[in-house]
Amino acid sequence: MIDLKLGRMSPAESERLRAFDGEHVWHPYAPMPATSPAELVVEASGVRLTLADGTELIDGMSSWWAAIHGYRNPVLDAAVTAQLGKMAHVMFGGLTHPAAIGLAERLVALTPEPLTKVFFADSGSVAVEVAIKMALQYWRAQGRPERHRLLTLRGGYHGDTFGDMAVCDPVNGMHQLFSDVLARHVFAPSPPLGYLAEPDEAYLKELSALADAHAHELAGIIVEPVVQGAGGMRFYAPEYLRALRDLADEHGVPLILDEIATGFGRTGELWGCDHAELAPDIMCVGKALTGGYMTMAATLCTERVATTLTSGEGGALMHGPTFMANPLAASVASASIDLLLSRDWRAEVDAIEAILTARLEGAADLPGVADARVLGAIGVIEAEEPVDTRAVQELVMDHGVWLRPFGKLVYAMPPYVCTEDETGHIADALYAVAESLGA
Repeated sequence: MIDLKLGRMSPAESERLRAFDGEHVWHPYAPMPATSPAELVVEASGVRLTLADGTELIDGMSSWWAAIHGYRNPVLDAAVTAQLGKMAHVMFGGLTHPAAIGLAERLVALTPEPLTKVFFADSGSVAVEVAIKMALQYWRAQGRPERHRLLTLRGGYHGDTFGDMAVCDPVNGMHQLFSDVLARHVFAPSPPLGYLAEPDEAYLKELSALADAHAHELAGIIVEPVVQGAGGMRFYAPEYLRALRDLADEHGVPLILDEIATGFGRTGELWGCDHAELAPDIMCVGKALTGGYMTMAATLCTERVATTLTSGEGGALMHGPTFMANPLAASVASASIDLLLSRDWRAEVDAIEAILTARLEGAADLPGVADARVLGAIGVIEAEEPVDTRAVQELVMDHGVWLRPFGKLVYAMPPYVCTEDETGHIADALYAVAESLGA
């Protein structure tokens, strides 16, 4: 039983639930049965998670980068409640509803100007699948089915479904087990590390040569703008993104930008592509779209992509999720966008960046640390060797913080509404991890 007043659960019930979870509930990138127990969360409010024993942790992950406004935000709660009083869901085939239309209006107004067509998906992975499908159908509609490969960058991550896995890093990514059954795309080396680094002319020439060599079969170029997320948390200079835009124009292929992790202000600009002052032909958004409340994503494209695609065989984009444009998700997404724009989100992100930068100063020089870097509301400690996930989590929990490391990376993406003190706690936890690596 849960003590509602204290937000705690009895030790016996907590143990029972965690035992069942470990034996029967599969978690992301985890074995079955589990080799280490998951922490049992019974409540989330503001930027804090409450565990079954009453422990409170500052969520330095924004629930995998999505809960930018924190938890139980009254504005977002009200949006879901109001929509629930009208309808929770209705099929989108042949029907539409005000929540979807209102969200589409906001996305068209908020994203780069050429993006005027909106396809709603039910997850970020599906949004990328749709983007890939758009590029392939775009060329099939023109009688060029041989243009079926995508140019992308090593170090990237775009999702866990099969189309997405094929454009993730094929060597150092998370999907090597499936490499023999995935589509074969064209991979350029990872861009040189460093948002402020001067462009490497040799690298730019290599990109150009690769695009030239495969121009006859390229359907598009797909990348994460400025920040490569789960593939390595790497930051790269906007000039490389501009070079990819130029190559897409030169070869007449769509530029697809995966803004699922970078969108809605995370990097310090509203969209990652804003750092390079350019627009894509196809763009994927998700994660923070609903403020972390519900699963939803969207793929936007230009008029040219949409009209060309639908002029060909099939006469339609061949995709249609059951829960496409779910009214609850669409309503809270609109409320989340309005809430973001009603605040000085840029100042919030700048404040997080300043605190992370100051508190992590010197971390890169510690033994066992390969690099420490910050961009926008993203702070990263990269170890020289893979970290012990459980040991790191126990360490940061001792600091009152929740982080989820992977591979060699321990990173934070705090909710934008964190106070200076809360962001400082997150930064201190990251620094403590850096100090522990050489112990």
